Amino acid sequence: MNYKLLDEKIRSSGMTMVAIAEKTGILRETLYNRLNGRTEFKASEIIRISQVLNLSNVERDRIFFTEECELNSTA
Repeated sequence: MNYKLLDEKIRSSGMTMVAIAEKTGILRETLYNRLNGRTEFKASEIIRISQVLNLSNVERDRIFFTEECELNSTA
C-alpha cells in the first residue's frame, strides 16, 4: 500500500475526507483507520475510492497493490 500516493491523490481531488467518506459510503472513522494503516482496505472500498478519486487502473494498482510503504518510497 502506497499511503503517500493515495494522500497526494486525495489532496489533489479537492475533496475533504468527510466528502470522500460520504461519497464512498465508508464511515469517516473507518476511512481514517485505513489511511493510517491501522486496518486494510476491503476490495469493495478500493473500487469505490478509485471511482470517487477517478483513478486509472494503473494508479489504483500503484496505490493499493504495491509492497512499497510510505517509509520506503524514497527511491
